[in-house]
Amino acid sequence: MESIPVSLFVGVDVGGTTSTIAIGDSDRNLLCISKQFPTRSIDGPDATIADIVNQIEIELEKLGRQCDEVSGITLATPGPATKDGILLSTPNLDSRLWNRCPIRERLQTAWANNGKAIEVSYVGDGQAAAVGESAIRTGLVHWSESPMDGKQDEFDSLFMVAVGTGLGGGEVRSGKPVQGSFGRAGHAGHLMLPVHAFRYEHDRNLKVGNAYCTAESAVSLTSLTHQLAYRLTLDTYRDHVLNKQTCSMKDKAKQLRELAADGDTLAVELLDDQATALGITLLMVNYLGDYDRLVIGGGVCDLAPALRDRYLDLVRRAYHENALDGFRDFHEFSFSVCGDQASVIGALSYAIK
Repeated sequence: MESIPVSLFVGVDVGGTTSTIAIGDSDRNLLCISKQFPTRSIDGPDATIADIVNQIEIELEKLGRQCDEVSGITLATPGPATKDGILLSTPNLDSRLWNRCPIRERLQTAWANNGKAIEVSYVGDGQAAAVGESAIRTGLVHWSESPMDGKQDEFDSLFMVAVGTGLGGGEVRSGKPVQGSFGRAGHAGHLMLPVHAFRYEHDRNLKVGNAYCTAESAVSLTSLTHQLAYRLTLDTYRDHVLNKQTCSMKDKAKQLRELAADGDTLAVELLDDQATALGITLLMVNYLGDYDRLVIGGGVCDLAPALRDRYLDLVRRAYHENALDGFRDFHEFSFSVCGDQASVIGALSYAIK
């Protein structure tokens, strides 16, 4: 007798710059993760949702599977948003196009128009990242590319920050995401930082959401872009290689990791400042949560090995230099084992639940 294929589930991670799709099955096997594709956020929700549906179809075709085999989809996006996936002036998505957008419902409708009505669930991208990290560390989701090498980490609580276009955050306790009464828990990126976390007054003048001097205004691609623009006006850096390029400042900021790996003084300084600010942020997070693990995810996971060590050491140093005595015995800092894929893996894990 021919075996019946197990059901499929889809995780979708929508970022401010790119989006990603993951597909898994009811046996909790992660079957594939798509390459990142542009979010096209400036074209509005309809364009983004159409791209998501199209990418799911592409990934299913690669697996030799059909759309009607999908039993559940979970969508993760930057917040804040309601538990039902209605976006609320999300800083990394143009509010003129995205504010009050019922993105979960619209994706569900778009997928139903594709041939099969199924439930689409919603989780914040920071919460999703924490779920994904926990699922891979504990072996709840089986991923052939997992760096855990068959080992399983045991813990009760984990908080993860994801450094991307913005700074997302999420918590897992006893294997479950902490979402809060209205689904908005984990917004570590909007904690307020002390003035000394910023090197220049200009760095403190980046408004993210409705506030200045936030963690996200110091630890994100957005903040790097803002800080880099000022640094390149200083006499010290007038002859810097980035001043000779005609691309956007954001595209210049995306080159900083590579430049830092080559020992570029400006790039290293900017990443050092970011790591220091992140250490202070994680201290404030741990003051409230007293976690077993503090995990750093997002693009910084792709730093060159020596830079990763330097970055993590600066995070630890800033944490311990500013910590109360009772919190100085904490040492469980680490980079994500999922790298930049934690949120989409978490969305998939949430869908399989």
